[in-house]
Amino acid sequence: MIKIGDTLPAATLMEYQHAEDGTCATSGPQPVNVQEAAAGKTIALFAVPGAFTPTCSAQHVPGYVENADALKAAGVDEIWCVSVNDAFVMGAWAKDQKTGRKVRMLADGDAAFAKATGLTLDLNGKGLGLRSNRYSMLIKDGKVAQLNVEAPGKFEVSDAATLLGQARA
Repeated sequence: MIKIGDTLPAATLMEYQHAEDGTCATSGPQPVNVQEAAAGKTIALFAVPGAFTPTCSAQHVPGYVENADALKAAGVDEIWCVSVNDAFVMGAWAKDQKTGRKVRMLADGDAAFAKATGLTLDLNGKGLGLRSNRYSMLIKDGKVAQLNVEAPGKFEVSDAATLLGQARA
């Protein structure tokens, strides 16, 4: 499992963005090279098992959207939400959650990033396949500065307030 001090793994996530007027901003999902996108930046990354899940839609994503300005004031350049979904689902979720340009909704469609970090959640028995654990990380110049991994069924340490406190420290 990835740990504090480790470099983010080489992986490509996908992003589908909407224009400010709600129309398609791109001709399709765009690749995001994790290492290149994190280089020289401070990133607040949080991962969830899936888009549109009750806790993630009611608490997780809204908490990061609401705290986006405070995170930026604490030195965070970008906020990333990563989930094992396709880019179109993540784009639809971004629109539903009104993330705007505050949170980048990044798809880990084949769970390659989750596997590379060792933060997978096997939900095959529930018909959901391999997913990502729920966690948050503070990344500085491509290296993990803080890591908060949730216990199964919990929502205690991967929230925006915890990561905000760590960013301010």
